Amino acid sequence: MDAISLLKDDHRKVEQLFKRFEQTTDRATTERRRIVEEIIRELSIHAEIEETVFYPAVRQSVPPSEDMVLESLEEHHVVKWLLSELDGMSPDEERFEAKVTVLKENVRHHVEEEESDLFPQVRRALTRTALEQMGEAMARAKTIAPTRPHPRSPDTPPGTSSPASSPRPWIGPGRRARGSWRTPPAP
Repeated sequence: MDAISLLKDDHRKVEQLFKRFEQTTDRATTERRRIVEEIIRELSIHAEIEETVFYPAVRQSVPPSEDMVLESLEEHHVVKWLLSELDGMSPDEERFEAKVTVLKENVRHHVEEEESDLFPQVRRALTRTALEQMGEAMARAKTIAPTRPHPRSPDTPPGTSSPASSPRPWIGPGRRARGSWRTPPAP
């Protein structure tokens, strides 16, 4: 399965969970907790594979997508905080349903932008083979991805930040470090 199809399948699965939640009543606390647990699991895994496989590849291969990827990372950050708050919350707490509503709105917005803007750009820029290989890598990553939200963990793997984000990309860390302790020559 190619990367975009895999991500769209994840989007559909989470949307089905949102609809199941919307069909419950306030009194269905056990069912609501079970659905939210599934949402937490699915979105935690999904965010991880996007952040560690998909977004780094897209940033490298589709330079015009840089701003969309950065916005997506920020949207993930917000979603992971909501997930972490919901993770320890009882469905009968007064803000539980409000948090689920905000989560749904954020995720639906994120999905809409990805599917209407980012994915078409990626599909045009990458070959079918590249998308298939990325999809395989993402499927493997799903098997080891965290199933709980970790909002404080980095959302980009080491080495994938944009060179433009480095203050002086032409000076490597070793040269910068050497220069920091070197005593200037005597006059």
